[in-house]
Amino acid sequence: MQGNIPVFKLSALALLCFPAVVVADDSNDSWQQSPSALTQSVRGGVGLWQTPTARMAADGNVSLNYTDNDEYRFWSVSIQLFPWMEATARYTDVRTRLYSDFASFSGDQTLKDKGLDVKFRLLQESTYLPEVAIGFNDFGGTGFFESEFVALSKKAGDFDFHLGMGWGYLGAGGNISNPFCELRDSFCKRPRGFSGQGGKIDYNRFYKGPASLFGGVVYQTPWQPLSLKLEYEGNNYSTDRAGELPQDSRWNFGATYQINDFTLDLNYQRGNTFGFGVHYALNMNSAEQIKIKPAKLPLPENRADVPNNINFNTLTYNLYYNAGFLPRNISLKDEEIIVHGQSFAYRDDLEATERVARVVVAQLPAHIKTIRLVEYDKNIPQLEKLIDVDAFVAAAGFNVLQPDIRSSYVRQAPDRAALQDVPANDTKGFYNGIETFWVQSFGNPERFFMYQGGLFLGGGYLFNNQFSINATAKLTLLENFDEFNFKVDAIDSTLPRVRTYVREYVTRSKFSIDNVYGHWKKEIAPSLFAQAYAGYLETMFGGVGTELLYRPVDSTLAFGIDLNYVKQRSYENDLGFFDYNVLTGHVNIYWQPSFLDDTRLTFNIGQFLAKDKGVNVDFAKRFDSGMIIGAYAAITDASAEEYGEGSFTKGFYLSIPFDLFSIRPSKGRGRIPWIPIGRDGGQPLNRPVKLIDVTEIRSSFFD
Repeated sequence: MQGNIPVFKLSALALLCFPAVVVADDSNDSWQQSPSALTQSVRGGVGLWQTPTARMAADGNVSLNYTDNDEYRFWSVSIQLFPWMEATARYTDVRTRLYSDFASFSGDQTLKDKGLDVKFRLLQESTYLPEVAIGFNDFGGTGFFESEFVALSKKAGDFDFHLGMGWGYLGAGGNISNPFCELRDSFCKRPRGFSGQGGKIDYNRFYKGPASLFGGVVYQTPWQPLSLKLEYEGNNYSTDRAGELPQDSRWNFGATYQINDFTLDLNYQRGNTFGFGVHYALNMNSAEQIKIKPAKLPLPENRADVPNNINFNTLTYNLYYNAGFLPRNISLKDEEIIVHGQSFAYRDDLEATERVARVVVAQLPAHIKTIRLVEYDKNIPQLEKLIDVDAFVAAAGFNVLQPDIRSSYVRQAPDRAALQDVPANDTKGFYNGIETFWVQSFGNPERFFMYQGGLFLGGGYLFNNQFSINATAKLTLLENFDEFNFKVDAIDSTLPRVRTYVREYVTRSKFSIDNVYGHWKKEIAPSLFAQAYAGYLETMFGGVGTELLYRPVDSTLAFGIDLNYVKQRSYENDLGFFDYNVLTGHVNIYWQPSFLDDTRLTFNIGQFLAKDKGVNVDFAKRFDSGMIIGAYAAITDASAEEYGEGSFTKGFYLSIPFDLFSIRPSKGRGRIPWIPIGRDGGQPLNRPVKLIDVTEIRSSFFD
């Protein structure tokens, strides 16, 4: 927003000026689990039909929505990222408009559009005060439904009352004067259209032009699955992208019916239009999968009765099959037992540690007071857990009033001097593996949904713990990418074509070489890791590169630098190159701020593949289930005109642990990306290995 924003005349709406979240008495939270509280609006997000409310879903809730009426179809995903923040991503199908005027380009496909909404809770409902929220709908891009609003909600028995004020699409009817207009004339008229190439937030439009009051009520019927919604809206549908729509009434009404995790709704809008919706909800904090796993080994009743001689074969067997831990070396020294190895099964670090400790304690003579557990990942000793045996036995055996297994051990960097006494135990030889891949794209001119799926066939040779040769081949098994009507887009740009040849790369062959490279890695100083690599590094580029990363154990901050000299690979054959080359690299900062729970911010500052300079900011939010929602944006010195449609690089992703789909404990995860528009500015090299991933167990975020 430009300049100073005046305060709303309505006293409750004055909270717009304050970014802080005010938390009141939580005694009213229980009603939020009822169907009426969590119903979605037509375009996604907790609300009535066409208008939002101040209500928020339960923390971590995700609602997948499809709604339909005469002119529009909406596909949306609404996510409760924090208790005080809701985000909604949406695709709109405008049935009354064609995608383009050129049949050879898009045929008879109807117009598609992307949109993003956010809503922030400013005040939580208490006995006397309402819930208060502000929001911004469709705030970037073409702004089909661009609007700003402030909403109040208050519950009374089985009724939930809502009142709000909207600008833009929500306020097009102008049933009340814009309060900002009385303070500054520039707020009296809202600029038309969207600026530049789209994709940017037009702050100069916020809270300008006509304003309207809107509101309604939700009634929770005695029959729990059924709720009724009545709404008065402030839009007159005179400026809709589908055309001016007839409106016989500003009252909309309908019903919602909940069946387990599904909600069905039927509504009547504008006095002349029926609509319906189907919604599926899940919670990313409580999502889990039933597991089949061995019972934890019992603790010895009296450690004094444990024989002094350890059966290392039994110990190794139980570590592997009961604790999901592959031992590399086990030794005794004074009053310590030292176990080196890698945890491969249990994603929860506390459970993994307890299982290892129980297996070891079961055979541990009484004079051994400490378990020194040295954990490896990617063949690097990265983490040491110093377990106090007596404290662990007391906590695991519930021999204390407040048992806390986590307090019985310390996580720290491995003792480098002690590691000198451990045999090198280098891993050597060939390896291979198979992974599935799935690439998808929404909103294309040829088809709304395009996809490509298949297998990554990986393999290589390990010379030792530091150096290896690696290769990955891509085998496409199913796709409709071959329906692309054109290759490189026709939009003029002064930027090098570092990514917009993507259609040529993905459609050239069913079988292709994704990468072939040599790789070296090592911890060169305490908490300082290094790597170097050379070869065909990714689908579109090959070259050489190096990276340094400083990452202390359990630190909320890590930082490093990478530097790469690469050349563009040919899409005409697997081994050739084009003439384009670039020196690209970044300073990388990884931060888990204490004021945002389970969140990591990543800043990559430097030069990108198109030689534009700037920063890529990545925001990742982790939920209790291990699922992670992320978003990123790259802002560089490439102008919006140079970049083209979308104005700058941005994208979203969902990271899902495999553990949620397996009945056996497992590690690893898959990533589902969504890139609204991929162009050439702000594009990083897709390095085959990143040290932040190699060192994940030192300060786990994704695991």
